[in-house]
Amino acid sequence: MAGTQTVRAGRRTLEVHRPDKVMFPGDGRAKEYTKADIVGYYREIAPFMLPHLRGRPLMMERYPDGLGGPRFMQKNVQKHDPDWINRVEVPKEGGTVTHPLCEDTATLVYLADQACLTLHRWLSRVDRIDRPDRLVFDLDPGGDDFEPVREAARLLGELLDELRLPSALMTTGSRGLHVIVPLNGQHDFDEAREFAKDVADTLAEAHPDRLTTAARKKDRGDRLYLDVQRNAYAQTAVVPFTVRAKPGAPVATPVTWAELDGPGFGPRRWTIADAAEQARTDPWSGLLRGGRALGPARRRLNALRG
Repeated sequence: MAGTQTVRAGRRTLEVHRPDKVMFPGDGRAKEYTKADIVGYYREIAPFMLPHLRGRPLMMERYPDGLGGPRFMQKNVQKHDPDWINRVEVPKEGGTVTHPLCEDTATLVYLADQACLTLHRWLSRVDRIDRPDRLVFDLDPGGDDFEPVREAARLLGELLDELRLPSALMTTGSRGLHVIVPLNGQHDFDEAREFAKDVADTLAEAHPDRLTTAARKKDRGDRLYLDVQRNAYAQTAVVPFTVRAKPGAPVATPVTWAELDGPGFGPRRWTIADAAEQARTDPWSGLLRGGRALGPARRRLNALRG
């Protein structure tokens, strides 16, 4: 498993170490993938993925021994990381954290070589670090049945339409779906999270047997959890097109709302084998470019809630 592979990434040439190392073991149902496969995927998907990464602090989910080995989450840039990787120092309680920024294909390839399988991003950008430009609803099922997730997504999409907010749908590559609303960056995290919580509460109150906003698992039962906790300073969400640490190397994949009812649709529908093909269809088609203010939507929501 020794050796290196030279890879061209944009204007840079990088070495991939132990390219034959198995990162996703095959098991008869799921295909085996090596580090070289993961690097190849990130090189191919980079034009579609980088717009969702640029300017956002990252948290990296690393698996030095591949899937099944130890996992660790990394926020800080490491001393051995190349100088050409962009970074940003952001405040935290009691100090600061220096996060990497992924601005180019070379950084994606470097992180993949560091056994970073999954990238998690902030919902704000470095130029307005305390003002999110994304709102994320994480639809987290109480069991393995995907139908409640599909149903919750429909209900949430209908409510957001009623509030006249655009929304985009994404498989997580794990168990559920994300519904993403573009914001104009004028609201702080507290305002954004409070709005998201009130939207989720409105849905849960209308469907108390199926949906919940209870943060404690013991209080949820079999109901689907409408999770809005990611909408806070220094919290992260998985990046569109990132690989997930699940058998078969599934990918968090943007989809159209029409695909929600398609045959075979599910949270792990796409993998590194076919996610780039899905990306080329441009499923979001500029949906997230027009960020909205929450004031008008807040007034409509208050009127609905009485």
